[in-house]
Amino acid sequence: MSLTEHPLSREEILDWLREDDPRQLKLLWAAANAVRHERVGDAVHLRGLIEISNICRRQCGYCGLRAGNAALERYRMREDEIVACARQAKDFGYGTVVMQAGEDPGLEAEMIARVVRSVKRETGLAVTLSLGERTESELALWREAGADRYLLRFETSCRELYDAIHPPVPDQGRSDRFEHLRVLRSLGFEIGSGVMVGIPGQGYLTLAQDLWLFRELDLDMIGVGPFIAHPGTPLGAAGSRALVDPTQVPNAEHMVYRVIALARLLCPEANIPSTTALATINRTTGRELGLARGANVVMPNLTPLGYRQKYEIYPGKACINETAQACHGCLERRIRFMGRTVGTGAGGRSRRAPSSGF
Repeated sequence: MSLTEHPLSREEILDWLREDDPRQLKLLWAAANAVRHERVGDAVHLRGLIEISNICRRQCGYCGLRAGNAALERYRMREDEIVACARQAKDFGYGTVVMQAGEDPGLEAEMIARVVRSVKRETGLAVTLSLGERTESELALWREAGADRYLLRFETSCRELYDAIHPPVPDQGRSDRFEHLRVLRSLGFEIGSGVMVGIPGQGYLTLAQDLWLFRELDLDMIGVGPFIAHPGTPLGAAGSRALVDPTQVPNAEHMVYRVIALARLLCPEANIPSTTALATINRTTGRELGLARGANVVMPNLTPLGYRQKYEIYPGKACINETAQACHGCLERRIRFMGRTVGTGAGGRSRRAPSSGF
């Protein structure tokens, strides 16, 4: 099996997901890195992450922010605190701030719109929102206020698996994240989505379909990370039982790199982060290996330390005790040590005509 000059087929995606030969995987890493260099360049764009609320109305079976976690001390940042973090991002030279939260009904639409307007007015930065499923009117208001991008992972394309780990909110009914992504696109947002790798019950065929959907959805941003369940959740309480089903995708570091690399080949111009979750499971070189295998974005955390430790999707996150200043300096050094440059400006997706191959 080898990479050709033609776009990957679904069968080839599946074969690469199952490939175990280190010599073949070196070819995959090299191809993804070459496409990254050719299509988005050597700049690593820094997106300043602000975790503005850990309140969530959902009961997702793996997430520490789930509504049923009574042990978690909840918070919601004030408007002035969020804007102050954005000013810090500007001072650090970042081109984007990412406002992320649980699905918190208390983050009222008008309040978010005010914050977006303030951030745009005071800093000129690109604004990315990741606030869960919201109504079309709320999303339209935020787009009008100046928000540029929206992140909403579909997590898995298998409907049965999605429903098994995401109980519906009683007053909302069944979730349809693909419809939300279509609405976001129609409103003019750059859209980001992605999956978790190694969800219990996730098979290789499903993961291959997820990757194919990245291309079909024409995603501007693709977020991929390992499945890590909080121990205080139903899936976390089940522990890390050995998986004996050969069709089950492992939530292993090497599988995340494969998905990042394949995502780069399938979506050459997309912005793809090397995530905090990767840095958590491999604190020494996780981020660097993600960047070397197709990624071009990292997201330094700007959340004030007093809040950051309470944004516990899973325990033991990388950089949980680092100040924003320390995180900023560390990432810049690591990027430059790799021979890459630190990106400037908003770093939005540049849409080019599709190439004839990789």
